[in-house]
Amino acid sequence: METQNEQWSSKLGFIYATAGTAIGLGAIWKFPYVAGTSGGGAFFLLFILFTLLIGLPLLIGEFILGRKTGKDAISTYKELAPKSAWVATGWIGVITCFIILTFYSVIGGWILIYLMNAITGQLSGLSVDQLGVEMGEIIANPWTTLGAQLVFILLTIIVVAKGIQQGIERASKVMMPALFVLLLIIAVRSLSLDGAMEGVQFLLLPDFSSITSETILFALGQALFALSLGISIMVTYSSYVPKTQSLPLAAGSIGIMNIFVALLAGLIIFPGVFTFGLEPSEGPQLIFVVLPAIFEQMMFGQLFLIAFLVLFLIAALTSAFSLLEIIVASRVKKEMSKRQKASWIMGIAAFVCGIPACLSFGVMADVEIFGLTFFDAADQLASNILMPLGALLISIFVPLKLSKTTLLNELKQGSSVASKLFMTWYFLLKYVTPFAIIVVFLDALGLFSLF
Repeated sequence: METQNEQWSSKLGFIYATAGTAIGLGAIWKFPYVAGTSGGGAFFLLFILFTLLIGLPLLIGEFILGRKTGKDAISTYKELAPKSAWVATGWIGVITCFIILTFYSVIGGWILIYLMNAITGQLSGLSVDQLGVEMGEIIANPWTTLGAQLVFILLTIIVVAKGIQQGIERASKVMMPALFVLLLIIAVRSLSLDGAMEGVQFLLLPDFSSITSETILFALGQALFALSLGISIMVTYSSYVPKTQSLPLAAGSIGIMNIFVALLAGLIIFPGVFTFGLEPSEGPQLIFVVLPAIFEQMMFGQLFLIAFLVLFLIAALTSAFSLLEIIVASRVKKEMSKRQKASWIMGIAAFVCGIPACLSFGVMADVEIFGLTFFDAADQLASNILMPLGALLISIFVPLKLSKTTLLNELKQGSSVASKLFMTWYFLLKYVTPFAIIVVFLDALGLFSLF
């Protein structure tokens, strides 16, 4: 992104790149373990409802902000609400991106370690129990995990420092279709396992008695996390969108892809969980134990595992590029001469601040903040507090600061169905989205009882 007026070279490229921002770890890594700890099918149902009724309206709102101003997260709010406190919305987005990058890079490091272990054959022939032990040893080793986290951050910095638009778009056009195809293949294989149906029932048959206020909060947080909402990533990305792009079509495509990938991830993980006698609530490392076990049962399993980890790494890096880019873009504005310096400073700062999260599974496992490890605390702060807060502010800001006429005109550009959808979208964004977020927030604080 060398200049502020640069645009995506194609409509499909924008959709793939934007979807790739979150699909990497949001759907493939985080969804299965959050669903596993939050009720399975009931959580998945809430996730879909929140995605459609809150996520998509908000995504379109962020798209409108970015395309209308053509500026970064902070500058967008400064332009539309000059000399007001609304600029804090942009700052919340940038700070949240920084926090996410601190623990996101930890998972990126794990992927790098697993990729190297898969290439060298160290994961071949291991049982589920042995894979669990292997995972525990890997994440508890401070030097290995810190080194891998640093490499992941350095890769991110190098790309962002050079300007990443062409890299993201070109990689996404190849990566996203390939990831979908490979996920489908693995899901089919996973569904053929002995305990598959038990896993499918866990994911697709809601047990409404398992729904708690915490489940609702986590589902809302996951819907926002999966679409990278509330942190103005989509504001910055859409600032490069031409007027010929249909914003509703782009948002709908991204939303469907996110739900589909989350479904595939669940259909891959949970049949393996029940087949191999694991607990769905295993936690963040679930995918690193179950997937290798599934691949071990497949013909050419090691090759498939390597291919998946490569694609998973690319998806994770694409998301990391976005996180760091939003931070850097907010600092350099149009002064591209500052890009390299800002990229290195903010990237290294994210690594340093992410060290406690990296060590949360080893030497700092007993160090807690409000009863949570550093890793979990960063995740909870970003996913369940700052992202919903940012989403609430944006849902209020868009209809408050932009007139209906302005919003309709922006939506109509490139879209033949915007006029028919406008009032439904406007109602959801102005009333349903903020109300839902406020209720969940109050319940989380113990000020309002859902149950």
